[in-house]
Amino acid sequence: MLTISSLDATDIALLKLLQVDASQTHKELSFKLRKSVATVHERTRRLKEQGYIKGVVAILDRKKIDRSLIAFSQVLLSDHAAETLGGFEQEVAKFPEVMECFQMTGAFDFILRIATPDMDAYHDFYRHKLAILPNIKTVESFFVLSQTKSDTAYPL
Repeated sequence: MLTISSLDATDIALLKLLQVDASQTHKELSFKLRKSVATVHERTRRLKEQGYIKGVVAILDRKKIDRSLIAFSQVLLSDHAAETLGGFEQEVAKFPEVMECFQMTGAFDFILRIATPDMDAYHDFYRHKLAILPNIKTVESFFVLSQTKSDTAYPL
């Protein structure tokens, strides 16, 4: 398994730059890294092939696309059988409102990050999608009032 220790300083610097702005051209990156365009191209290709770079996306302003309400919902299932856990994960992954789903330790089994236009849309999602899934014992939701920080770049 490849890890961060498998990378050299140039690979790490390239990943840092791409995490901040992946729209930079190979020419721009090569200037910043003081490497040839061919080197940057080859390293980027290799980092993608090795799975360090999982994809390249645009990060949208959620308010401008009518996803102003963010909820974090903690879900407790009725049992912890592999079939129950896997079934929940498969079903919740189908919901476009669910942006992230993490299996957790502690008092709840999963935490979901849910994005909807408003409280009415969240209520509809909860009543007609989430609450009808089998094996849910408890759902406890928390709503975001404001956002101080939202990073997508990991420190390297």
